[in-house]
This record gives sequence, structure tokens and C-alpha cells, in this order.
Amino acid sequence: MTEQNFEAMRRAMVESQLRTTGVNDPRVIAAMAEVPRERFVPVERRAFAYMDRPVALGSGRALNIPEATGLLLTAAAVRAEDKVLLVGAGSGYTAALLEKLAAHVVALEEDPALLTFARENLGGTRIELVEGPLTQGWAAAAPYDLIVIDGLVEEVPQALVDQLAETGRLACAILDRETSRLAVGRKAGIGFGLDLFADCEAAALPGFARPKTFVF
Repeated sequence: MTEQNFEAMRRAMVESQLRTTGVNDPRVIAAMAEVPRERFVPVERRAFAYMDRPVALGSGRALNIPEATGLLLTAAAVRAEDKVLLVGAGSGYTAALLEKLAAHVVALEEDPALLTFARENLGGTRIELVEGPLTQGWAAAAPYDLIVIDGLVEEVPQALVDQLAETGRLACAILDRETSRLAVGRKAGIGFGLDLFADCEAAALPGFARPKTFVF
């Protein structure tokens, strides 16, 4: 495919997958209209980059559908002065979007192959790409105004909540009664809770399973 083909697909994504689904933040729309999503997927899968389904990245991971990314960033209300932690950098796509929306982006990834891919894709940017367990966050740069967990999780670890600034926000997709739902929450003192706002498919992140309980 040519660059013109991808540009046309990107415009179609904005009109048919973002504006029609509640993605109404002009800054989010502008970022997603500009960042070439196809460069953040393996070459052999670039033709699928703008479809409304997850795109496999390898290592059991996938790039979220555009609708999920757009809705999550819209609900997160990213501010130009924010310091953001992205949990699950993957190929670097969401980090590239956040760089256009926030002052400082720390992108955390634990998979070595994806980390290498993200470094290639994010070269020359201001993004701080770091390696470590996703569930532990990145305390070295805390506190954060916003944490974005870029994928579907069963629960939000306390370690991530602890790295939020006072009144800091967290956005993620969470598995609720076997359904993927987008959610956003805000820290208030020692309290934190998530508000579910949309049912939307999201790619699962490893390591965030809820502990199994036994019933006797």
C-alpha cells in the first residue's frame, strides 16, 4: 500500500470509528489523525492497521482498536501540563499520541521484543521509554497526573494507584462480568474508584488477573 492509501484509511478511521462513537476531544482526534498508526504494527499486518479489530503485535499482545484508544484518551481528559505513565507501551502507538497531548510521557513495557519495536518507532521523540513489570508501574518518576493502562485488565494493582498524584486520574479497560468496559477514576486522599463509561473491545494485558478465590 502507498502512503496515500494509509492517509485515506486514517481519515476514514477518524470519520467512521472516532467521531461516530463519542470521541469528541479535538486534541485526541487531531493526534489520531496525524500519527501514522500503520508504522506501529508489524510490516506484514499494516493493511489491517485501521480496521476495527485488535492487530497482533507478537508476544501474545495486540494493538487496541481505534475506538477504544480514542474513547479512553477522551475520558482521561489529558491536559497539556500532565505527566503521564503509560502502562503497556507495546509498539509505542498510544505513547506517540500522548506525546502530542501531555508535557511528559513515561511509557512502561516489560516484553523485550516489544520494547525493541517501540524504541525503533519512537526514536527522536521526548518519550521516556522504560522497562519493568507492568503491574508495578514506574515509581522512579511518580507521582503522575494520569496513568493510562493500555489494555484490558481484571483489576488495577494498588501499586499503580499509589503512584498517582493527589486528584490524579487513571484510565483503563476492565473486565466486568465477562465484558470489556472502559473506565476512568480519580484519586482522592486514600480513596480511589473507577467509573465504567462504555462497553468496548480491548486487547488483554498479561499479569493483571484477579486472584482466584476458593469457595468451600
